[in-house]
Amino acid sequence: MDDVLAETYEKHIELYNLEHKQQLNISQITSGEVWHNVPEDHQLSIKDHAYQKGFFRDLKPKRDCIQVMEALYAKHEVYIATAATQFPDSLKEKSDWIDEYMPFITWQHRIMCGHKFILKGDLLIDDRTYNLEKFDGDTLLFNSPHNVGDTGYTRVNNWLEIAERFL
Repeated sequence: MDDVLAETYEKHIELYNLEHKQQLNISQITSGEVWHNVPEDHQLSIKDHAYQKGFFRDLKPKRDCIQVMEALYAKHEVYIATAATQFPDSLKEKSDWIDEYMPFITWQHRIMCGHKFILKGDLLIDDRTYNLEKFDGDTLLFNSPHNVGDTGYTRVNNWLEIAERFL
C-alpha cells in the first residue's frame, strides 16, 4: 500500500518541510529514503512520522491507482496486502484509507500483516525488494526513489503501466 497505492514518500517530504521550514522536493532526491537526503540532525523527525496519529490516514492516493485498481478488481482476484502492524495506528488508519479511496476492496480482500513473506498468489506489486524476493509468484517492483538502485526485478513506474499489462 505505502508508496504503491499511497503517496507515503511525498507525505514524509511535506511534513519535513513543515517541521524544518525547508523546500525539499521529490525531484531533488535521486536515491534512498527521505531521511537519507536531509541533514543528520533532521533524520529522526522523519523516522518518527509513521508514529504520528493520522500519518497513514492522510496519505494521498497515487495518480490513477483508484481507477486502475477498480478495473483490476472487476477482472481479477485482487487483494491489498500491507504491513500494518509495525506502527501503532497504522492498522486502523490503513483500513479507513481503503474504505475511503477503494471501498470496492472488501474487508475479505485486505491482508494487514507484518512480514509479507507469508503471501501466496500469482503476482505481487511492491516497492520493497525484500517483499518481492521471497514471493513465489511473479513480481513487479513499483518505482520509488528508495529503490532506484535495486535490480533483478521487472519495474513499473506508475499505475497506467500496470493497466497496460493486465487490463
